[in-house]
Amino acid sequence: MFDIVLFVVFPYCAVITAIWVAIYRYRNDRFSYSSQSSQFLENRVLSWGSAPWHYAILIILAAHFLAFLAPGFWGSVIAAPIRLYILEVTGLALALVALFALGVLIYRRLVTRRVRVVTSPADWLLLTLLLVQVGLGFWVALFFRWGADWYLHTAVPWMMSLITFQPEIATVVTLPWVVKLHFLGGFLLLAVFPFTRLVHAVIVPVTYLWRPHQVVIWNRRPTRTSGQSDSS
Repeated sequence: MFDIVLFVVFPYCAVITAIWVAIYRYRNDRFSYSSQSSQFLENRVLSWGSAPWHYAILIILAAHFLAFLAPGFWGSVIAAPIRLYILEVTGLALALVALFALGVLIYRRLVTRRVRVVTSPADWLLLTLLLVQVGLGFWVALFFRWGADWYLHTAVPWMMSLITFQPEIATVVTLPWVVKLHFLGGFLLLAVFPFTRLVHAVIVPVTYLWRPHQVVIWNRRPTRTSGQSDSS
């Protein structure tokens, strides 16, 4: 029963919460769908964390989704041992980069007063969950080798069974707890994402492709020279 709650009830609740709250927030507070960037408050440290984080985590997520959406193709890719080895090493390196970048972003919010002031409790919760999730992913990649292969035979059948409303948890309940926590952590992040600034991930800024450059005009009076009189 405990396994059913964790691997059937919880995933469905997470997905329903994410969809319902995301729609409600968009309909009632559309302008909050933003990353709420603090770049103008501090940029030097941010540049060391933001770009590496986005590149690393997007590639990692793309690999996860590709294996889930096209398991046959993924299986053919990792069929050759050399390709499997390259994927394992690349995934481990990307997880390490993501950990480093996330650590930089957390450090920035801790030590930069102006950024710390605008950091909400939801931001700290999100950063903590991301740190735990990425840390678990790095742990799994380091100590439970060949995840690119066994992921196809454990997580993919389980998630596919949830989509078809025929839950089958036999492939995941026997896995080590570290791996199971990593799986559940993904659904936990899905459940909290509509409450945080992470919602900006679902907004595709396609209008940037054709809209004109933004013109910025400083709204301040010019400084008077010493030779100017008040009447001028």
